[in-house]
Amino acid sequence: MRALLLAAGLGKRLQPLTNNWPKCLMPINKRPLLEYWLEILRQQNISDIVVNTHHHSNIVKGFLNQYQYSDRVSIVYEGELLGTAGTIRNNYSYFKDDALLIIHADNWCCCDFSDFIAYHKNNRPKNTVMTMMTFDCETPESCGIVKSDNDGKVVKFYEKNKEFHGRLANAAIYIVEPEVLHWIERNPNITDFSTHVIQNFIGRIATWKNHLIHRDIGTIKELVKSQNDNCNLVKFKFNDSKWQKKFENNHVQKIIKGLA
Repeated sequence: MRALLLAAGLGKRLQPLTNNWPKCLMPINKRPLLEYWLEILRQQNISDIVVNTHHHSNIVKGFLNQYQYSDRVSIVYEGELLGTAGTIRNNYSYFKDDALLIIHADNWCCCDFSDFIAYHKNNRPKNTVMTMMTFDCETPESCGIVKSDNDGKVVKFYEKNKEFHGRLANAAIYIVEPEVLHWIERNPNITDFSTHVIQNFIGRIATWKNHLIHRDIGTIKELVKSQNDNCNLVKFKFNDSKWQKKFENNHVQKIIKGLA
């Protein structure tokens, strides 16, 4: 299995924090968010990883070029944002033959990833080609809301709908089979995953629920809340890098500490 970490977002809702610092490297308990994702993937023995960059790409690249990540990660710069499906298509030749774990790396998540992956490989319903991670959302109007059948397959999907359709939300973390990748490649006008790809595969998408932590840290309020979240499932292998020591005194850390 290969992985795509989407880390190119502008983080407009986090301004002014993102004026000088990328959203994907915002701190969660003094560690950059992207490092959590890389450690989760390391624990799952996933070493073929693509990270797309755009906003403050040099800062993200500097983080990824540390010795502990340089041999695991391929960095793909996007001069303009391509959308999730566009990024997949742009790297189709690398992804096309394997299952792909797609992660929006500006979300903060703590869960049993081993079980998530095992469910997709061994227990998802027949004829499904994708597994979507879900969670209970406190603000359903800001999330993609999922309706599933008794087998856990997605039968309806409402993307940021003002009408109430429940609280079971799309976590924007997926495992997709090559069939999905091939479909994206054959449809060059498709860019948005939620409104285009998901809608095309309704009835063929399995769901797996995260009962622990999932936050969109796209607002300062949620980013501050995340500093009190504890996740003992992520074990950091490297704790003494020069980058980490410098990051602990980063201006963003100081601002968030003052808001907490």
